[in-house]
Amino acid sequence: MSGIYIGISGWRYEPWRGVFYPEGLRQRDELAHASRRLQSIELNGSFYSLLRPEDYRHWHEQTPRGFVFAVKGPRYLTHVLRLRNIDVAIANFFASGLFELREKLGPLLWQLPPSMPFDAERLDAFFAGLPRDTEQAMAIASRREAFMDGRDCLQAPPGMRLRHAVEVRHESFVDPAFVALLRRHDIALVVADTAGRWPFKEDVTSDFIYIRLHGDKELYASGYGEAALARWARRIAAWSRGTQPDDARLISPVPPAGAPGRDVYCYFDNDIKVRAPFDAMRLRELLGLPAAPVEPGQPNYPG
Repeated sequence: MSGIYIGISGWRYEPWRGVFYPEGLRQRDELAHASRRLQSIELNGSFYSLLRPEDYRHWHEQTPRGFVFAVKGPRYLTHVLRLRNIDVAIANFFASGLFELREKLGPLLWQLPPSMPFDAERLDAFFAGLPRDTEQAMAIASRREAFMDGRDCLQAPPGMRLRHAVEVRHESFVDPAFVALLRRHDIALVVADTAGRWPFKEDVTSDFIYIRLHGDKELYASGYGEAALARWARRIAAWSRGTQPDDARLISPVPPAGAPGRDVYCYFDNDIKVRAPFDAMRLRELLGLPAAPVEPGQPNYPG
């Protein structure tokens, strides 16, 4: 099977303290603790505001070798500008320091608002403008605004490939033309379980799979029982082998291009009742994955 990365969306949640995080663990050590029990985390702070290079650099230093971060694109682009006139805003984002994650940088997530319908022309332009490697990203970053001076980073590891995934929340995206557009631009459609609130589709549109599990019964709250986790384990195993589940919920009747395997990134976002990290760890067990990476000589509990 190809690479499988099971993790959580964010890690700073007060209810987790004393439950997932040990009593007395310093807040600044929570990422170090989580990253030694899970293999990946979706950074969602970047969705709400521009972060700084020192933030990304610190997170790289706190996590063990082999750890991966997915980074969520800014809502200013998707929810405020609604993907129009974004040249400067996207330059600020790529200049804000995310490449300080270096080899730990995984896919970039773009979440569209529920009020945004499918607009093929707008999305085609957006997808075409997304950088596919670090050289393209730095060319975009060079157009950042002046206020970024002193809080930017215009260096990135050369030759690093960039992957993009999009999560949609409007029923008009249930259109084969949308799937064709994603495949043409090699953008992954996020498989989003949202307790029935928004579209749940599983078309394979890229060479990797991106899954967000927000709760199967109650949005952001309900945990996944053993049967549900076993079902997700079977689906992830199929995608990882380059196939797809027999009962996949599809938009398009056109099958994806064949592949010997696909990387799979899966993030639990059912954080309210402290289920996300435990569900993620149990799913790893069901998939037969090894324990999350811990660097030699480092204790299991930091600090």
